[in-house]
Amino acid sequence: MENVIKHIKAQYPVSDAAINELLSCTSPCRFSKRYLLVEEGKYCKYAYFLEKGITRSYWLVDGEEITTSFAGEGYIVFSMDEFYYHKKSEEFVETLEEVEAYRIALTDLTRLLETNIELSNWGRVIHQNEYRRLHRCHKERLTLPAKERYEEFKRQFPEICRRVNLGYIASYLGITLSTLSRLRANG
Repeated sequence: MENVIKHIKAQYPVSDAAINELLSCTSPCRFSKRYLLVEEGKYCKYAYFLEKGITRSYWLVDGEEITTSFAGEGYIVFSMDEFYYHKKSEEFVETLEEVEAYRIALTDLTRLLETNIELSNWGRVIHQNEYRRLHRCHKERLTLPAKERYEEFKRQFPEICRRVNLGYIASYLGITLSTLSRLRANG
């Protein structure tokens, strides 16, 4: 759980005791490429800490997959609809590579966030960061030309650029694959 612990501690100074409390509720698991960790219209009941591999989250809109985010080593992925609102997921989370993860029941994660102030603060910080990412993404889609959106994406997510299908990146940026291919060829 080296990547997960490193990422947690980079976000917030969580003590080893709090990490051990979190670890006591997790179990290791592996998933093949293109496995759906979370599915629209279903309850998943788990969150996944990614030790190795990348996932993408997406919505299905009129039969088209719209990528909303990516997660790599150290990140946690889950259905926000289920975790916060106790509703079936409105999105999918798919593995883009073989993934090694640590699974935790959402009930255990909720209990830990309610009873451990360090883990609660860590949870607050990761959600603040995610809100900021979403806010920036929305602003960039509304104000920046495609080339600048792609340049900013490369700066923020260099590993994703190297490891993920260009069609998913184009979808995330709100541009066509042909536009992204042209930008890559010219820049």
